[in-house]
Amino acid sequence: MPRCPWARSERAILYHDTEWGVPEHDDCKLYEFLVLEGAQAGLSWETILTKRKAYQKALAGFDPKQVAHFGNREINRMMSNAGLVRNRLKLESAVRNAQAVLEVQREFGSLDSYLWGLVGGQPTVNHWPKPTDVPASTADSKAMSKALKSMGFSFVGPTICYAFMQAVGMVNDHLVDCPRHAAFYRERQKRRFDT
Repeated sequence: MPRCPWARSERAILYHDTEWGVPEHDDCKLYEFLVLEGAQAGLSWETILTKRKAYQKALAGFDPKQVAHFGNREINRMMSNAGLVRNRLKLESAVRNAQAVLEVQREFGSLDSYLWGLVGGQPTVNHWPKPTDVPASTADSKAMSKALKSMGFSFVGPTICYAFMQAVGMVNDHLVDCPRHAAFYRERQKRRFDT
């Protein structure tokens, strides 16, 4: 099956075929992708996929309510965990971002409604023929970066925000010849009939 060319390993293919670009609305999953995209900065996504289970365990299943109470002891424990990207700033960011998620939930009801509200509530469907056509950031990712920083989030620059938007289905950036591009329409149509 032809796929977006970045999906080469077994792990990346599974992620590409089942998660990447699928609209996500669960607050814990949205927090997870904010953490993982921030951790990925300067590294390959394959590295992060390899470390994903270790992050899940270290960050209480990506439960922001628990992570928000992490202190130096938990951060030091994570710094000694070879399964994680051992960058103190990135690990501290995971805690700070959990605290920011709780603030967003208090103010807006959910992280889901806040984040999807920043992009008009609907995914953008792009039609890129080649990987080189896909941008690193957009006006929407720049606006999201600014909004998240104003709420206290860190490691949320425009490029990280765009990767996040791709991951959680705010944009469909599967290339036009990738079967997942067309599947997006079928899945959206099915959800319309099921509700």
